[in-house]
Amino acid sequence: MATRIGKFTVKLDSAPSVLSYGAVASKKESQGPMAPYIDLLCDDPYFGQKTWELAESRMQETVLRAALEKAGLSAGDLSYVFAGDLLNQCIGSHYGLREFGIPFVGLYGACSTMAEGLGLAAMMVEGGLAERTAAVTSSHFCAAERQFRFPLAYGGQRPPTSQWTATGAGGVILGKGDSPPFVRAVTFGCIEDMGVKDISNMGGAMAPAAAQTLSRFFSDTLTGESSYDMILTGDLGSVGSSLFLQLMEQDGYKLRKKHSDCGTMLYDIKTQGVDAGGSGCGCSAVVLCSYILQSMREGKLGDVLFIGTGALMSTVSTQQGQSIPAVAHLVHLSPTAGLRF
Repeated sequence: MATRIGKFTVKLDSAPSVLSYGAVASKKESQGPMAPYIDLLCDDPYFGQKTWELAESRMQETVLRAALEKAGLSAGDLSYVFAGDLLNQCIGSHYGLREFGIPFVGLYGACSTMAEGLGLAAMMVEGGLAERTAAVTSSHFCAAERQFRFPLAYGGQRPPTSQWTATGAGGVILGKGDSPPFVRAVTFGCIEDMGVKDISNMGGAMAPAAAQTLSRFFSDTLTGESSYDMILTGDLGSVGSSLFLQLMEQDGYKLRKKHSDCGTMLYDIKTQGVDAGGSGCGCSAVVLCSYILQSMREGKLGDVLFIGTGALMSTVSTQQGQSIPAVAHLVHLSPTAGLRF
């Protein structure tokens, strides 16, 4: 049974297991440091489809099939799939997963969607409401640029605070089992709005939400940075990560030796022209569902706090001059099922 700790955190007593996982990405991601850990890399950004939006749907379909195959499961073995993306009405997920016949829970948390889906999927298993669940998330650079910023043909100049939306998808299958890693706790964040209006500075808008959620988790569990091998955000990029570390230091936590960010891991910032790093639902999903989970399964990485961060604006809200609210959700992943708190 799940147990509430403090005001914000839920401890998962039986610690649902990550039964399998998978990641797919495209050409730019294949040139980055995470490439050796990704299941499928496709040089064609269309993934054989007619549009970028359909390409994103194909990525979601592909990654779920890959995760099912790894686990030796079929779609009928899943009780629910939690999925989301950046596109209007989450069509990347809807079109990509419509053929599976799995009860579908659509999510929109922007770049926090992977953590949100993973947390909800784990809680369903923990509560005995599902034997196995899946969490799937994706993004596509070209589709996101067209929707949120400018068509690629416009050739707009990118400021150094901007981040590169990843073309990729990640998926996790959870269930009862003894295969590490395990989901041991979840902290869903509150919406934070510090008045940032610059759509080219998503890291700055999201950093306060990440700091707030992590501080609340530490307070609820009576733990600190020393209890974890990695504190992983996604995706603050280099600008947001710097602000996040400063905010945490103000709360008395020194994370510089423990913190990593998916936005600075997926690409080589110095050589790949991604400005402040990666972003998009697919960025944290790809990093988590490749390098992170593989390292944990191989015993190379211990307890990880995975904090998905999302900027919750829309094209309409920014054009109307609204500020950018943000949210951050935390999932505690561990190579062992036993809890320290």
